[in-house]
Amino acid sequence: MRAGPVTSSIAQCPPEAEGPDLRPVEGPDADRELAQLAKAVGHPARVAILRLLARKNACVCGEIVDELPLAQSTVSQHLKVLREAGLIRGTVDGPRVCYCLAPRALRRLKALVGSL
Repeated sequence: MRAGPVTSSIAQCPPEAEGPDLRPVEGPDADRELAQLAKAVGHPARVAILRLLARKNACVCGEIVDELPLAQSTVSQHLKVLREAGLIRGTVDGPRVCYCLAPRALRRLKALVGSL
């Protein structure tokens, strides 16, 4: 990681849907879901992005790339993979996108891994 602070602003994440996730953690559908989520977290840069967002505990707007030793285009690709997997959410804030963890999806990933 590059030294120095994150040059970004922090905003509150929009609320997620509430209630328990009652989907089964075993079976063919759950296995496909686990494989998809595992693929999304299967790169150290994506794990670093998730950890950064967890550490901030809020939406991060601006230059996540300042925290990672990667080019902007590479970080954008990793953010896209995480967003498509549902592990993070992105909201437009003017010319920027603010990213937050998706706690419900992370809980689901933990439940699926815990069922192994």
